[in-house]
Amino acid sequence: MEIVDIVKKHAPITGEQIAEMLNLTRPTIRSDLSVLVMLDYIDAKPKVGYFLGKRALSENENRLKLLDMKVGDVHGVPVVVRETTTIHDAVVTLFLENVGHLIVTDEEGRLAGIVSRKDLLKVTLGNASASTMPVSFIMTRRPNVITVSPEDTVLEAARIIIAHQVDSLPVVVPAASGGEGELNVVGRISKTNIIKMLLDTLEEK
Repeated sequence: MEIVDIVKKHAPITGEQIAEMLNLTRPTIRSDLSVLVMLDYIDAKPKVGYFLGKRALSENENRLKLLDMKVGDVHGVPVVVRETTTIHDAVVTLFLENVGHLIVTDEEGRLAGIVSRKDLLKVTLGNASASTMPVSFIMTRRPNVITVSPEDTVLEAARIIIAHQVDSLPVVVPAASGGEGELNVVGRISKTNIIKMLLDTLEEK
């Protein structure tokens, strides 16, 4: 797609000029130009030169749309339990909702922590009494929880998910009441949300 990039930057541009930029001869790239015109990546106007075609313009628009997309546009409903929820009930919720993490909040709905499938598995294996303990005993507490805001880009959320090797992130906003740094949970963004957004954007006509 080097030819498409050149046309994008320098249109209108002649075939001779494209060939010169590639250090090739015009006959060498003639077939490539023909294929790109046929596929609608570039368009040719007699005596003027080559322009971007509809397909390249559409792909460029989709790329810009993906870069601009905010977490608030795509996040899902958070799967939340309270600090007082028992480990037994948390395990049931985890499997009913089919998620990898549960977001833990206090009674005001403020972020208290997060508990993962691995956390629950570790505490319940070989420990029959663990099922009645509250999740607050085993959760990762708020200062150590990685979060995103609705205004963060989806691209940034994807980078964080990959860097920290997690399935999802809590989406939070500053709490209207409470102490400094308190956060209200407004959503959850997961790998599935991001993949669905990519597919929806790429399938748009």
